[in-house]
Amino acid sequence: MRRNDWRGTGNFNVLRSPKTTRAIELAAQRHRLYAMTPAPLNLIKLSVGTDNVEGLVAWQATRRAQGADKQPRHVTRMWPKRATELLEGGSIYWVIQGVLQCRQRIVRLDEVIGQDGIRRCGIVLDPEIVRTGTVQKRPFQGWRYLPGTEAPPDLVAPRRGEDALPPSLSAALADIGVL
Repeated sequence: MRRNDWRGTGNFNVLRSPKTTRAIELAAQRHRLYAMTPAPLNLIKLSVGTDNVEGLVAWQATRRAQGADKQPRHVTRMWPKRATELLEGGSIYWVIQGVLQCRQRIVRLDEVIGQDGIRRCGIVLDPEIVRTGTVQKRPFQGWRYLPGTEAPPDLVAPRRGEDALPPSLSAALADIGVL
């Protein structure tokens, strides 16, 4: 074999042991499975009247924001048409003060009938709020679908004694690509 035979083809004619060859095949198979796994579908929603993530936590701790099972829920007039996709690992991403800041996993969708007799959708949420990378968002009504491929990454939890960045600073740093 000449020295340049393998360049540009991606085909390396290298002798490997059967054990090494099997390990490479398994790694390639895992990579293909991971690449085929679709990212979950999510919702994006404005948190109206909330100044920060701590305000959202405080609101969801009230009885008014909880269902009969004491889990936080958000009641909305419209029922998502893509409900089955949302329930396959989706989350609701909260926009607070014009900045997407956190998410909560969607546990289930409950039918809620209001005092006016109108059927609504109760989006039951996991109590854990996960902070995410910040993204500026314009105001909108209702909720929007957010594909998992476009969702901002989760942030690591701050270390003990470390203060969280103010949302405006976090958003500015995200805009210039630092966060």
